Amino acid sequence: MSRKLVRPREGRMLAGVCAGLARRFNTSANLIRLLFLLSLLLPGTQVIVYLVLWILMPNEDRYAATNH
Repeated sequence: MSRKLVRPREGRMLAGVCAGLARRFNTSANLIRLLFLLSLLLPGTQVIVYLVLWILMPNEDRYAATNH
């Protein structure tokens, strides 16, 4: 789990949050997307968490530019 939490440019469907989480935890992006969709059936703040992650997670390009 040494990868940073960033939104990748490739493999994203909407904002890249699920793809970024999948890369970070070395799992399938489709699994993360499925878990997110299933979580929408439960009461909670899933959409708010997704939006916050969208805002807080840097794009892969921006992260690479600031760390080199």
